[in-house]
Amino acid sequence: MSNSQSTYPLRLPISVKAEVVRRAKVDGTSFNQFVATAVAEKLAAMNTAAFFAERRDRANFDAFDQIMQREGGQAPRADDLIP
Repeated sequence: MSNSQSTYPLRLPISVKAEVVRRAKVDGTSFNQFVATAVAEKLAAMNTAAFFAERRDRANFDAFDQIMQREGGQAPRADDLIP
């Protein structure tokens, strides 16, 4: 069975490491687990941003404008309006 983890010597500024230690303790996790989760969350955020940027680049804004200006449909309910 292969190991699904690797080690990496991480250098952090003392103040950052102290905050990670403090937050990990509050979170009830180890230092390593906290850092691994933080990196995974950052990667997820970057992947999400890339996904929406790619979708934006493929968008057809002329078609969007046509859809938004078409006749028909129902008026928004009173509670759907922006005050």
